[in-house]
Amino acid sequence: MKECFFTNSMNLAKNIAIRKLDKGDIAVDATMGNGNDTVFLANLVGEEGKVYSFDIQEVALENTQRKLIENNIFNRVQLIHDGHENIDKYVKENVNLIMFNLGYLPKASHEITTKGETTIIALEKSLKILNKGGVILIVIYYGHENGKVEKEMVEEFTSKLNQKEYNVVRLQFINQINNPPMLIAVEKR
Repeated sequence: MKECFFTNSMNLAKNIAIRKLDKGDIAVDATMGNGNDTVFLANLVGEEGKVYSFDIQEVALENTQRKLIENNIFNRVQLIHDGHENIDKYVKENVNLIMFNLGYLPKASHEITTKGETTIIALEKSLKILNKGGVILIVIYYGHENGKVEKEMVEEFTSKLNQKEYNVVRLQFINQINNPPMLIAVEKR
């Protein structure tokens, strides 16, 4: 029996990343959280590749660093204690993939969340450093007040991208309850 492809938005995003990233590529985890996406991306880009990983919470950097060391892949990741809206201060080359996992840090304070205003700034800057054929993956958790506002802002921003320059798709589960996370993918043409 084949594995289910459409289990959740994060798995959909990871399946796209697997198809978009090669060994030696450069990727960005714009919201490192507990480090799971950073580890995933670091494994995809391999020893020759590089991952820039952002978060504003010290605990996120500590958790991610520990996972990277445990997996012996710390040398291919640059951990950045800053918001993703400052991506241009750290990432000076073009990249093939940027992953956003919007919401709050699991198992931490739900008071600290990503914000629509800074996410839009990060997306604007991300478009500028994205290689042709590269993709921005945005998983949106919107089951909280800030999440609903951020979701609306991201949807509005991405829906207005020039169709001659970008392919934009929104994938969301329509038969699930409790605001299941959704995925917006932006591919540079």
